[in-house]
Amino acid sequence: MTESSIAVSEESVASPAAVILPLLVVGVIGAFLLSVALGPIPITLREIGAALTGGPVDAMLRDVILELRIPRSLMALAVGAVLAVGGTAMQGLFRNPLADPTLIGVSGGAALAAASFIVFGASFTFIPDGLRLYAMPFAAFLGGMVVVVVIQRLAQRDGRTDIATMLLAGIAVNAVVMAGIGLLTFIGNDAQLRTINFWMLGSLGGSGWGPFSAVGPVALVVVLACLGLARVLDGMMLGEREAQTLGFNVETAKRLLIVAVAAGVGTAVAFCGVIVFVGIVAPHMIRLAIGPAHRVLLIGAALLGGILILLADTLCRLIVAPAELPIGIVTSLLGAPFFLALLLGRGRDSSA
Repeated sequence: MTESSIAVSEESVASPAAVILPLLVVGVIGAFLLSVALGPIPITLREIGAALTGGPVDAMLRDVILELRIPRSLMALAVGAVLAVGGTAMQGLFRNPLADPTLIGVSGGAALAAASFIVFGASFTFIPDGLRLYAMPFAAFLGGMVVVVVIQRLAQRDGRTDIATMLLAGIAVNAVVMAGIGLLTFIGNDAQLRTINFWMLGSLGGSGWGPFSAVGPVALVVVLACLGLARVLDGMMLGEREAQTLGFNVETAKRLLIVAVAAGVGTAVAFCGVIVFVGIVAPHMIRLAIGPAHRVLLIGAALLGGILILLADTLCRLIVAPAELPIGIVTSLLGAPFFLALLLGRGRDSSA
């Protein structure tokens, strides 16, 4: 297969993508408005418009809309997009439709660092009070990046990153990480244990303009970086040697993809905790609809990932209102059946 044949495969998805991508954009807008409108305090579209345009609206509602709902919805959109794009990139990199960002250790490393800060953070008296709010997310981000670097080093062979070795190294390191988290939950007190469990299940409850200003730009850069490597991912689906034959710098692309996904997912996990299945479900649904060409697959996955997290977060705020359900529970309940159905479908296809 040549570069021209890859271009032909991209053109073959142009027709369904021309229909599905605009529908996804409409879905994002609808899910965003629902996320802003629904909650313990219901808000009408007229009140949302008045708050955005400076029209007459109750002062409390204005604060809820501008300071709570909108930044939280933007955070959900950014987190969903970066998780879905990260999953798409990892599936292309590993040439495995069941791959997701957890394979490179970023979620596990972030979780271990966050759990460590929850248990021992009170003793870090040198952290100023004004920065303590961001201390745990920063520690989680560093933990995720450190584990990614360790896994990548273990997978280095003669200056090349061996994907199979990286997969095995990721499994081993993630096992060690989970053992560390288990130890921390054993030595922590009841309050710390509840905090660790809640964080491990994910939540957008801490969203605001400050956290979004950290996650949003990173998510945008990661999505654009992966889009820039879309043709390389198309080539790598044929195999690394074939991609090199087509003229792609495979080693550089692999490093860029790993760094981009680690940075994006690490930032999202640092502020929102561990949110599962989005990185698997969103790419699969889009791939089934428009095919495997990564140029449109990445865009569609980003939009669908945003929709899924927006809707899941809205459900979390409604199901047990005025309390809030961890978003990881909702994504697991929705994502696990889809994942099992996918496996059963693949099994039937292979036996046929």
